[in-house]
Amino acid sequence: MRISCGARVNIHTAPTNTLWYKDFAYTGGIPANTTRQRYISPPLKTLRYFPLSSGPNNCYNINRVPKGHYAVRVFFGAGHLNSDNEPLFDISIEGTQIYSLKSGWINHDDQVFTEAQVFLTDGTASICFHSTGHGDPAILSIEILQMEDRAYYFGPAWARGIILRTAARLSCGNGEPKFDVDYSGDRWGGDRFWSPVRTFGQGFDVARSTKSGIKKASNAPNFYPEALYQTALVSTDTKQDLAYTMDVEPNRNYSIWLHFAEIDSSVTAAGQRVFDILINGVVVFEEVDIVKMSGDRYAALVLNTTVAVNGRALTIGFHPKEGSHAIINAIEVFEILISESKTLLEEVRGLQSLKSALNLPLRFGWNGDPCVPQEHPWNGVDCHFDKTSSRWFVDGLSLNNQGLRGFLPYDISKLHHLQNINLSDNSIQGALPPSIGTIPGLITLDLSYNSFNGSIPESLGQLTSLRRLNLNGNSLSGRVPAALGGRLLHGASFNFTDNAGLCGIPGLRTCGPHLSAGEKIGIAFGASVGFLLMVICSMCWWKRRQNILRVQQIAERGAPYAKARTQLSHDIQMTRHYNHGNARTAAENGPSLLS
Repeated sequence: MRISCGARVNIHTAPTNTLWYKDFAYTGGIPANTTRQRYISPPLKTLRYFPLSSGPNNCYNINRVPKGHYAVRVFFGAGHLNSDNEPLFDISIEGTQIYSLKSGWINHDDQVFTEAQVFLTDGTASICFHSTGHGDPAILSIEILQMEDRAYYFGPAWARGIILRTAARLSCGNGEPKFDVDYSGDRWGGDRFWSPVRTFGQGFDVARSTKSGIKKASNAPNFYPEALYQTALVSTDTKQDLAYTMDVEPNRNYSIWLHFAEIDSSVTAAGQRVFDILINGVVVFEEVDIVKMSGDRYAALVLNTTVAVNGRALTIGFHPKEGSHAIINAIEVFEILISESKTLLEEVRGLQSLKSALNLPLRFGWNGDPCVPQEHPWNGVDCHFDKTSSRWFVDGLSLNNQGLRGFLPYDISKLHHLQNINLSDNSIQGALPPSIGTIPGLITLDLSYNSFNGSIPESLGQLTSLRRLNLNGNSLSGRVPAALGGRLLHGASFNFTDNAGLCGIPGLRTCGPHLSAGEKIGIAFGASVGFLLMVICSMCWWKRRQNILRVQQIAERGAPYAKARTQLSHDIQMTRHYNHGNARTAAENGPSLLS
């Protein structure tokens, strides 16, 4: 896989029609156009850079990578935003730091990329860029090229936990920089880049070349291109020894691969050119006879050795023994790195859950592995290496006063090696997860001055190692677990103040009957209904009372008229009795008009 950083569409580049994938789905950062191209850089027009606001650690995490042995190559970018600044940053692969850019790299073709051989075994590839405060990391391209599993096997120390970083790869006597593909090399070689070396010292050597075929060149597992052996440097009478010196990192081990083929027409048989090979003045190969060791002229010979270098220089020398001149076709030098042990996967997932729940700002740079490379751990995360399991684990979180929001996730219990948690002076909300009580070695828990609510989980009482607990300045309520209260008698330091709803231990209010939240809601609802009924009944009684008073008032106003009407009726009846003798009955005379 080849990735064109910052590209939004896939690209094919000449002259080999190489496919470069867009990186839109892979990472953050900011895409930009690149205006500064180097001769050996891929002919791409975009890059991706990572400003400090993106955090100190930024990564490409690529999934579905088949298990295998890979050459990983990263080309650096510059010239974005019309800037000529030279960014300096570190690069890591699978948690192991492989390279730190040095000042001046932008002016040297052979320093515009870094390359390493690494085993990828978990189905992913993580390539990270770590800011060092000297400009924004900028990446032009990333290549992940599969090789033979046993490529560059250098002896018993070689293993899957070893990374070989390319320190130098030289094609001697050649005038142009080339990749394996330019040499028509086998793709299983990893499309290596070969820097041209025309001379080791002016007048001290001479270039040789041939168009004859080279036998035994493109053999497994390294598959070197045949054309690599068709050029060489040969020493001269002026200086019969050949020597190449390069700068290296001190106190490191280096794997050195030397390539030979007898292409000089003046040598026709074994024994005519014999020489010793020295590394920093120490003979590592004696009486090298290319024709004898390779079996013929125009046949490839590869010699490998591993050396420890204490200083900052590595010198490879060739001292003639028979014949007057030495010869060399190509040189490879690799720094041997031991892969960093990674953080326990469960704890990585716990931190990722915490990152999501707290909406952690990008400036924290929580990308890649939390604990490695050791030079660039995650901000606020304390790590410890377990020699038994050869894994890193997280034993501390220090994220106090960071303006964090969100909530504490249940998965915080996956960080089961935690000893100290400090999330104080933030704005974290919600309930305390009961799972926090399952972290057995927790010594300090400081969640003060947040916005936690609800009750304190009973599980906190199971933290027998807890010596300091700060929950002050929240909105917690309910009874403090009795187990925590008893711990105060044994010298622990707990602070529950500024939580108006807490009760149950000395210094807090006495707890009343314990009611659940549902019961409290039921009581409040019942009281509200009762009050409403009282208001309705009062209004009905008042209405009835008003109606009675109104009737009485009407009756008092009509009393004189009623009295006069009663007297008239009495007079009429008296008259009827008086005329009783002459009167007829009602049935006879019809109804009375006054009835």
